[in-house]
Amino acid sequence: VQLQASGGGLVQAGDSLRLSCVGSGRTFSDDAMAWFRQAPGKEREFVATISWIPGATYYADSVKGRFTISRDNAKNAVYLHMNKLKADDTAVYYCAAGTLHTRVATAYTYWGQGTQVTVSS
Repeated sequence: VQLQASGGGLVQAGDSLRLSCVGSGRTFSDDAMAWFRQAPGKEREFVATISWIPGATYYADSVKGRFTISRDNAKNAVYLHMNKLKADDTAVYYCAAGTLHTRVATAYTYWGQGTQVTVSS
């Protein structure tokens, strides 16, 4: 079972980026899926999560209105659309999947390897 995250890169402040995370080895259509991030010297923090229930999403206050999480169960994938990026968004972004729709990282069972997002100001 694996989650493969991709789409990170180096962008300028104000730019947009879309992260992708594709699962393999099992279907994740009945799981909540989420994105977390970890900046250098900081703890991993919640970014966004989407339930198996259509339309049920939660966002961290710091990204609300700028980031959108979506999923495509046919592709076993979750996406993070990031707009109006700021330098503070610089971090390694991780996707995760689990049975609980929560902001709590320890509740997620499966994790991707992370993809680096760097925003220059």
